[in-house]
Amino acid sequence: MRLLASRSSTRPAIRRALPAILLSAGLLVAACGGGDAKAPETSAPETTSPETTAADTSAPTTTEAATTTTEAPAPTWPLTGEPLDDITKANHPAVVVKVGNYDRHPQRGSANADIIYEEIINANVSRFAFAFHSKSAPEVGPIRSGRRQDVNLFGSLNKPVFAWAGGNKTVVAEVRNSDLVDLSQSRCQNTCYRSGDDSPVEFTLMFNVDKVFALTFEEAGVPQPQFAYLKAGEQPTGKASAGVNLNMESYKVEWTWNPDTKIYERTQNGRDDNDRDGTRLTTNNVVILAMTYLPGISGSPDAQSTGKGEAFVFTGGKYVHGTWTRADRLAPFTLTADDGNVIELTPGRTFIELPRDGNTLPKG
Repeated sequence: MRLLASRSSTRPAIRRALPAILLSAGLLVAACGGGDAKAPETSAPETTSPETTAADTSAPTTTEAATTTTEAPAPTWPLTGEPLDDITKANHPAVVVKVGNYDRHPQRGSANADIIYEEIINANVSRFAFAFHSKSAPEVGPIRSGRRQDVNLFGSLNKPVFAWAGGNKTVVAEVRNSDLVDLSQSRCQNTCYRSGDDSPVEFTLMFNVDKVFALTFEEAGVPQPQFAYLKAGEQPTGKASAGVNLNMESYKVEWTWNPDTKIYERTQNGRDDNDRDGTRLTTNNVVILAMTYLPGISGSPDAQSTGKGEAFVFTGGKYVHGTWTRADRLAPFTLTADDGNVIELTPGRTFIELPRDGNTLPKG
């Protein structure tokens, strides 16, 4: 990976949705009180000196009550860290959609995804996975097949709905035996459809995430936060950086920081990476996690997304080098900077790149 030089300056059980979630907030008040204490009276002997006065031991002692208040943190969307005005809106599963990455058949629906993953598959190409939770989209695609590595990669989203075009027998069996909620092409009911445009048929399968969010999947869960985020008003730390270049097998990817819009813009193979409707693929955070890929079935690489590896994080025009760690497939990635601190991202969308390990050249 070459970084740009830094700038100095199962058929799911489906029912109608009935969201229910509890928001717990605590107000802790600790108080202590004091009272008066008076010494017993004694008979003092008479003295001939009128200036001599016995010490007054009856003065009261008072302790003021102390009050401590602990406020619960303001709720945020778990996959973006952005403010959440009504926590009941978040009481639904994440929907992960496998999307093809083709220069001649552009993706659709990227603008509303909370997290986008880019993973290497066979034939030296990459594929996207769009994770939706805080926003939805009526048309997402083109939907493509899944891989074994998807079962591990999306496990931390807590039983998400997995919208995909299916796969070979081994992959289908692994998905159906996992905690991902299988919404493949053969099980999607009215949530998937053919676009009817002039693209070859293999690039016309679309998903309507709006319809998926209108359903309840009994097996699915609500996603947990995947990263640590900066609080309101905080600025990211790190070295100033114009962005990053990297190779995703045959795809040459460039992310460039736009200081005016405060977002990263994506270029692929020398051209602006736009959705079919012309929307530029952008993000608030670029998280690059170097992966070891082992040989998989049918020639598909298999990303080892648990354990540890090298991490390159770009947020707010800054670059931080560190390490990613992940104990098991149900745990999110933990990002730790070289100085030992947890890396915090800018609230908003995150794009996770998963290139092969050993192909990095950081420049600050």
